[in-house]
Amino acid sequence: MNSVIAYITFRGMLGRRRALLLFLLPAVLLLLSIVLRVTGHSDLDTATALLMQFGLGALLPLLALLAGTGVIAPEIDDGQIMYLLTKPIARPVISTTKFLVAVVLVIAFGVLPIFVSAVIMNGMTANLATGFAAGALVGGIAYCALFIAIAVLSRFAVTIGLIYALVWENLLARYASGAKTLSIRQWAISVTDMITNATAVKADVGTATAVPLLIVLTVAGVVFAGWKLRTLSITGTD
Repeated sequence: MNSVIAYITFRGMLGRRRALLLFLLPAVLLLLSIVLRVTGHSDLDTATALLMQFGLGALLPLLALLAGTGVIAPEIDDGQIMYLLTKPIARPVISTTKFLVAVVLVIAFGVLPIFVSAVIMNGMTANLATGFAAGALVGGIAYCALFIAIAVLSRFAVTIGLIYALVWENLLARYASGAKTLSIRQWAISVTDMITNATAVKADVGTATAVPLLIVLTVAGVVFAGWKLRTLSITGTD
């Protein structure tokens, strides 16, 4: 990891308009949690539904998409990445640093709000908060690896990421059993199900399948991003 690149990336991410979405999405989740608690509708099943549908189903992938593509795609599009590529820094170090910055952003704006939301609604009952935080963490890491790999591969990374997150995971993976196996959301739910005692959390993919796939995707995504940066010409983007 390169501290200078990390600082520049953090400054760029938190200084852009997209940073508003980083704050807005978790704020909505926390607000909903408070409303449910105040109105007396924060039972375990309702809390689980909110965390699964909005937390893991919308907040996490969208935040990871913003972070995973935002840390590198704009620099590739406007050519600024070439400034880094001319420096005596190994290109895998550049991609890995960008990936770690994205993960930190997802933890700050995704994992922590999901944990706090669960605590607001049910405290530490049934290990719900711990389970969803763990699921969000591993899922967020995998999402970041996937989206940063797509970002260095295509100029249409955001569109491709939205198709995966919204069409594949929230439509196809709900009805096609084969698609569920290739869903990061389902892998995250599997980890959540392994930790929490809440009966409403039901994973469609076993942990014996989900955990290895999470590891493989994360490693493959980061390695591919580093390899792809090696192929970029310092005179222009491909």
